[in-house]
Amino acid sequence: MNTSATSPYRQKKAKRTFTVLCAAAIIGVFAALLADTLKVITEHYEHDFLHRLDENQYLIFFLPLIGFTTIHILRHFLFRNKPNKGIKEVMDSIVRDGKTLPAYKIPSHYFNGFLTVIFGGSTGIEVSTVVATASIGALSSHKIDNLNKYRTDLICAGLAAGVTALFNAPIAGFMFAFEVFTSRRKKTHIAAVVTAILTSFLLTKYFFYKQVFDFNVTIWHKEALPYFILLGILAGFNSVLLTRSVLFFKNFFGSIKNDYVKILSGSLIISMLIFFFPSLYGEGYSGIKNLPIISQSADLVVLLPILIVLFLKPIATSVTLGAGGDGGVFAPSLFIGAFLGLITAITLNHFFHLNLIPLNFIVIGMAAVLSGSIHAPLTSIFLVCAITDNYILFIPILIACLVSRFVANRIYPYTVYTYKSVA
Repeated sequence: MNTSATSPYRQKKAKRTFTVLCAAAIIGVFAALLADTLKVITEHYEHDFLHRLDENQYLIFFLPLIGFTTIHILRHFLFRNKPNKGIKEVMDSIVRDGKTLPAYKIPSHYFNGFLTVIFGGSTGIEVSTVVATASIGALSSHKIDNLNKYRTDLICAGLAAGVTALFNAPIAGFMFAFEVFTSRRKKTHIAAVVTAILTSFLLTKYFFYKQVFDFNVTIWHKEALPYFILLGILAGFNSVLLTRSVLFFKNFFGSIKNDYVKILSGSLIISMLIFFFPSLYGEGYSGIKNLPIISQSADLVVLLPILIVLFLKPIATSVTLGAGGDGGVFAPSLFIGAFLGLITAITLNHFFHLNLIPLNFIVIGMAAVLSGSIHAPLTSIFLVCAITDNYILFIPILIACLVSRFVANRIYPYTVYTYKSVA
């Protein structure tokens, strides 16, 4: 009796689960295609424009203006001035019942993120990708029968697949979904996220894989542990500086009612900053790749321009986002962390003769600042280990990330994602 009575229910439940997993797999494929194509074309055109700047550095006074103007035109005429709130809107769609992510966010964030970075906006495509791939998950839950109740599962599957594809980091994609967006522990939710991540990872691995940073990390010494903790503390302070800077400039530019004044002033500030410090251009990964070469010098003189860039990056990123650019704090956090790590190692070596390995501090700093910026230490740990394709520094990264997260939270308990929703 009981078996026959429960059999139809089990069959129905199994069918629903199968449908959800199939949808998650399809989401993983589309998320990977979106993230990988955006990554490839952005990198291509960013390098092309940087090469043109080497030939004529005064072009920088036109590129950000062209980028912001094009984004403004697209928003006004193509997307009808519909709001683009980024990660916050994804979080709202998960927390608040009945609110979903509209389909226009897929092309909107795809093109706006691309245009922002290639024309010099000092941010990255990560947040644009996350919102677009989360919107793919939301769209599938809306279009396919009986999947609306699994909307949160499929949104998280989409955003996790997007992070996985961008960094070839499946564990980081999984952690990002659970640390930042939802802590659901339902089997269907976990299965959907894992399925999307696996399909995204396999597609990226075999068709689009390219290691982000080729750092030759070989060893670390336990004697350096106190200095990793120090780096974590400094990273926490820098994370808060980035967060407060973004919030300040968003409010400042938000108070400017004339869009043309906003675009012109923002473009001019960014152009001036990049003119004097070219490493501020775009996501800044090329600047990070050059740091191991700089680290070979023990002269403190080389640190002066690096120190200036360290403090200007939050301003450049904040102005980019405030003036109408599309992006977030992922790439800027990695950039700031790398520069902070190098400065810390060289300074300690110079004054205290500690023989610290600067490359290790560059890698650890990247993870630590990201951890403090998004309040997600596990995401930061596995993401940086993945993009450097090296887990030798796992323990030092873990320590620095936890310290940075603690310090940042004690100083300022909000991120750029959570501030308005809780204030």
